[in-house]
Amino acid sequence: MEELPVDTAREQEFPSEPLVGTRERIVRAASQLMQRHGYDGTGIKQISVTANATPGSVYHFFPGGKQELAVAVIRSGEQEFIDELDAVMRAESDPAEALRVFTALLADGLHASGWHSGCPVAATALGASSRLPGIQVAAAEALAHWHELVFERLKEAGIDEEEARGLAHTVISTLEGAELAAQLSQSREPLDLAGKHLARLIEGSRRLAPAPASGGGGGGGGGGARGATHRHRP
Repeated sequence: MEELPVDTAREQEFPSEPLVGTRERIVRAASQLMQRHGYDGTGIKQISVTANATPGSVYHFFPGGKQELAVAVIRSGEQEFIDELDAVMRAESDPAEALRVFTALLADGLHASGWHSGCPVAATALGASSRLPGIQVAAAEALAHWHELVFERLKEAGIDEEEARGLAHTVISTLEGAELAAQLSQSREPLDLAGKHLARLIEGSRRLAPAPASGGGGGGGGGGARGATHRHRP
């Protein structure tokens, strides 16, 4: 296979982005390569060329080599997911609508990447976590943090705590599975359907939630007025 010049490879990986530090370029390059080729299919030399860095720079920032870099990729992917999902769930007053919006954003991003850029946490960890404990721990912590975020937002929406905890697991598992299915099928349909059915599940849980005690009498006014929803793209 003909090897692309460094400048060309970098332009393809990071088109028209502002200048970032060497460490961040290395993590971004590793993330994109591991999303496409997995942990075992990605080498330090590939990463250094894509990041417009030297192999020595990679080991300078990640003396533990590819395994340490993979953990950094997982941490970066974890935070990116948290930032995007939290932004949508805070912008949308209704968590059911928030998940419809978020799954649409995931589908848009996958389609724009040519179906390459799926979940960096799953892509990096699969196939490596069983033999590399550091990667397994990082991936498990990412899932736990995502679950906690959804759990907190569902509680804020008035869903019972026990119900919200189980539902949060279902949300994260469904999002991960739907994103992988969309990537493999090169179709947004799995994510769109996931958003629709997760929304129905949340709406059902909210209907079953006990009505909050209204300290004053009457009025039947649906306590907890919700602000108008508005679309927000992170």
